[in-house]
Amino acid sequence: MLKWAGALITALACISCGGTAIGPTDVPPIAPGPPGPGVPPPPPPPVPGLPQVFVGAGDIAQCDNNSQATARLLDTIGGTVFTLGDNAYSQGTRENFRACYDPTWGRHKGRTRPTPGNHEYESPGAFPYFEYFGANAGPAGLGHYSFDLGSWHAIALNSNIPVNSASSQAAWLRTDLASHRPSRCTIAYWHHPLFSSGPNGPSVNMRDFWRILYEAGVDIVMNGHDHLYERFAPQDPDGRPDPGRGIRQFTVGTGGAALYQFAAPGPNSEVRISAFGVLKLTLVSDGYDWEFVGVSGPLDSGAGTCH
Repeated sequence: MLKWAGALITALACISCGGTAIGPTDVPPIAPGPPGPGVPPPPPPPVPGLPQVFVGAGDIAQCDNNSQATARLLDTIGGTVFTLGDNAYSQGTRENFRACYDPTWGRHKGRTRPTPGNHEYESPGAFPYFEYFGANAGPAGLGHYSFDLGSWHAIALNSNIPVNSASSQAAWLRTDLASHRPSRCTIAYWHHPLFSSGPNGPSVNMRDFWRILYEAGVDIVMNGHDHLYERFAPQDPDGRPDPGRGIRQFTVGTGGAALYQFAAPGPNSEVRISAFGVLKLTLVSDGYDWEFVGVSGPLDSGAGTCH
């Protein structure tokens, strides 16, 4: 209780910063657990034109009460769940998924569209991650895939494998974006953020992907890795403000792993909060609303339009 109270005090203080406020083990394969009390059923297939809820976070399950608390938030929010990597600590093993993730966020597994983090790759090839999430994680071993959410196109990427402009993943990304040109609104998400005011700092190797996304008119990027919440103003891949064509980045490493404190604020950083919670996006045909829902209540909200 004292830890949560301290986190809330830190969060409220940070809102004023700007904006509105190991290899596979011998553990048997994991069977999906029964849904918990009050857990919404998996969503029906998205209907183009209708609002869609997309909710989640990264840096999640450490077998403690923090991931239980954020999982209880998901119990009250319908829609599709995303994860931003580092789903099961500390090495993404079968046992980590069985003991830490499955009893918490695992009860929403049927409606989850995940991405892997660096901790998943502490198990060779992130094999337990792909085994646990199955088809919801896209083609086994790749970690990148795409799908539609109503009128939006969503792209899950893997920042733990080659991400330079000549990589096979970059080629796949260009093809996917080109084949979904009619989608006015697009969101992409992965683990390592290009921009960050957290202690891990910017992951500059993700700039090539940002250039591809920016050129295609993508609207939102979401990341984890730094265990905090940060919202940036729309910007270009070089960090220049661009309210017309820029991408808005959310860092949401607040799913349950021990929180980080901020370093010096990066350019275009609008809101910085150190508190456990999930980001809830409501996606409509020409824009989106966002709400960072902390375990003690809403902490940041706003709205944007698609390019």
